[in-house]
Amino acid sequence: MSYRNRLTRFMFPALMTLGIMASTGVSAQTSAPLTLKVYNADSQSFHVNAVVVSGKTEAVVIDSGFTRADALRVAAHVLDSGKQLKTIFISNADPDFYFGAEVLKGLFPEAQVLTTPAVRAKIQAKMAGKVAFWAPKMGANAPQQPIVPELLQGTRLMVDGEALEVRGTTGALAHRPYVWIPSIQTIAGNIAIFGNLHVWTADTQKPSERKAWLAQLDEIEALQPATVVPGHMAAGTALDMGAVRYTRDYLLRFDTEAAQAQSGADLIERMKKAYPQAGLGLALEIGAKVNKGEMPW
Repeated sequence: MSYRNRLTRFMFPALMTLGIMASTGVSAQTSAPLTLKVYNADSQSFHVNAVVVSGKTEAVVIDSGFTRADALRVAAHVLDSGKQLKTIFISNADPDFYFGAEVLKGLFPEAQVLTTPAVRAKIQAKMAGKVAFWAPKMGANAPQQPIVPELLQGTRLMVDGEALEVRGTTGALAHRPYVWIPSIQTIAGNIAIFGNLHVWTADTQKPSERKAWLAQLDEIEALQPATVVPGHMAAGTALDMGAVRYTRDYLLRFDTEAAQAQSGADLIERMKKAYPQAGLGLALEIGAKVNKGEMPW
């Protein structure tokens, strides 16, 4: 698997400076109580993000990357920071969110690998099948002994006395929580938000699930975050509320086009026309067929 080194600089409010890296990055010094580094993987890892949240002496990783290589790149930034990694928090049961936890745990044995009850239940139910499917395709980059996270006690993680609140842990989408960091007004760890990609809709076919998804986006918007880290994003996506609006607009457009499309292929063409620059075409191809009843999921 090949990776390009990309470095994109973003300017944010004076509250904080945020270092973003695709494969490598530069630490940012800030007076904010916490700082972030976002590892944005390439298309081979579905453009998934992992986030390192650091304080003066401690760090937490939110999601671990898909491949062993992804996880090693995340680990490098923790090591370079000199901070103690306390927790590896897994926000979703899809492999690109937790396969890398094995590597991180091996390098940071004192760190806890934690998640919510609903996410843990999904991981336990799907892990064997996901490993069987992906391991032959990933080769040496596949996990050797994938980790089932332990249960997070309560709904908060702490970094040097600053709270990371795990929200969205109940209801129809309890298995898709997100992290709100009040001290730096940041949203992270959320599969519900996509940046300039086709949105993954195959897992939310029920109207109640789509309604809950839109409600969660409204809930996030009401927090007025200064920084929003999508679960998946194209390189160069701005880390702001634009990703929330993009995802909401995409979902509404998808439902409108799905109601009019005669087939999955028709729906794919309609969405490609509506979003000609969006990456992650696999999400559209599968989502369109699933939502038109042409593919079981």
